[in-house]
Amino acid sequence: MRLDDIDRKLLDLLKQDARMSYVELGARVGLSEAAVRRRIKKLQEEGIIKRFTVEIEVGQGASALTLVSVMPSMPTSEVSAKIKNLPGVQKVYEITGQYDIAVLITGSNIAEVNKCIDDIRKSEGVATTNTIIILREIS
Repeated sequence: MRLDDIDRKLLDLLKQDARMSYVELGARVGLSEAAVRRRIKKLQEEGIIKRFTVEIEVGQGASALTLVSVMPSMPTSEVSAKIKNLPGVQKVYEITGQYDIAVLITGSNIAEVNKCIDDIRKSEGVATTNTIIILREIS
């Protein structure tokens, strides 16, 4: 699917506030509520919008980035798929460089984050990890 300027603007608005009504989105991009509803449905069907979620303020819990090296005998995509399903994992990125995977972890406290890090370390195919605790987010 090729995105036009209105699709991009809708995506930007939804990134800022996914609870924004179709009426308000329409007013901001110059479309009717029905036209916005159709566009968002198509973006979902095409996999451009994968899900709507809640992002918790870092000060309201704990967050970390864990960098993961995968054993050469194991496909990175298999390890990523396993990590993605662990409680506390918000995002999984396959990356280039010294590490193969970057994982964003959140929890209500540091103990929850630490449990998730331990679960990642125990995952089949994980060679090493390097974890960075997030102190604050700059918006």
